[in-house]
Amino acid sequence: MKIAHLPFLVFALVVAGCSGGIIPAPVSASAETPPASSPGGAAQPVPATPNATFPAPTPTGDGSTAASLGLVRGPQIGAIGIREDKAKAALSAFQTSCPGLLRRVDQSGLTLNDEWRASCDAAKSWQGDAVSFFATYMDAVQVGDGKAFATGYFEPEIEGSRTRIPGFDVPVYGRPNDLLDVDLSQWGDQYAGKRIRGKVDGSKLVLYDDRGMIDDNGLAGRAPIIAWAKDPVEFFFLQIQGSGRLRAPDGTIMRIGYASQNGRDYTGIGRLMKERGLLGPGESSMQGIVSWLNRNPVEGKAIMRENKSYVFFRELTGAGPLGAMGYPVVGETSVATDPKFIPLGAPVYLSMDRAEPNGIWVAQDTGGAIKGSNRFDTFWGAGARARALAGGMAARGAALLLLPKETLQRLGL
Repeated sequence: MKIAHLPFLVFALVVAGCSGGIIPAPVSASAETPPASSPGGAAQPVPATPNATFPAPTPTGDGSTAASLGLVRGPQIGAIGIREDKAKAALSAFQTSCPGLLRRVDQSGLTLNDEWRASCDAAKSWQGDAVSFFATYMDAVQVGDGKAFATGYFEPEIEGSRTRIPGFDVPVYGRPNDLLDVDLSQWGDQYAGKRIRGKVDGSKLVLYDDRGMIDDNGLAGRAPIIAWAKDPVEFFFLQIQGSGRLRAPDGTIMRIGYASQNGRDYTGIGRLMKERGLLGPGESSMQGIVSWLNRNPVEGKAIMRENKSYVFFRELTGAGPLGAMGYPVVGETSVATDPKFIPLGAPVYLSMDRAEPNGIWVAQDTGGAIKGSNRFDTFWGAGARARALAGGMAARGAALLLLPKETLQRLGL
């Protein structure tokens, strides 16, 4: 799961966002050769003209979910212009998500589990082209005004070691044994869905240690150290992503993923640096911010501490990374969304002002900063290409949600 932690990645830093362990990008996209980049290291956008949105519907409620915000029926799926390669990858991801689609509670208020059954059954043995699959079993709708904003995330790889060796002095902590998760709904319906984290101090529940306290005092006897990182700046950004790879000097790889977080609010340091005029031309990307922090280590350390959120990790084995549905997320196919507006497991179509994110994606993840209707965080996989694309992704345009035909019939659309 993405944390707020976890993507413009000035925006991941400004707002931020995802996942648990991470799959390399598809073979069609080279993980070794990054696209053309700006001075800050992010990929130069490939301009595109997004589709126009439809007039927004009149909300039927408070707008806190897709059902209350309202839907507008979109064009026929076969007429949207979906690329077959993107559709094929999305069909595979959709099939992976089907068990979850058939058993989870849809927080968006749009779909019933059984309405996905026909498309999920068909996906198991579909032999035709992928675009035709989606056109056969689903219809497109616009949620609210349909105006989309997309950022990006990826799986970073940094230098690390399972054991402490010279030059590797940044501890990678597992979940502390004194970190408590409190479900406030036990104290009344007014707290439904609200949770906090903290620790016990005497007879009181207090805030858990913030980033500065953990950096200065450590967590000896309270949290295991599962590995050691070499560079504190690179590790800071791995924490924002929520998962990554540690490459040891002997070339071996250890994959780590999100285990928990200290309960403190996330603060995007990119926003702070922009507000203070610290970022020059070409530095409005994750790569540019990293460069500034390395050039200004004292000021950089202080700014990083203004993000009091701190992420704890676990070692990942097997398939990964895992998104919020518990399934592996796939580079250039999986997207993090707000489940109150996009049902987890559902396909979405993005038409943005840059070409790279355009096409069909599957909502398989969530993120602490990915909130509201038509807010998306696209996952790009691992490697140089993924880092360059995710590091500067900030695209605006239009979004369509693909839902079972049965759902639209029930909703009268």
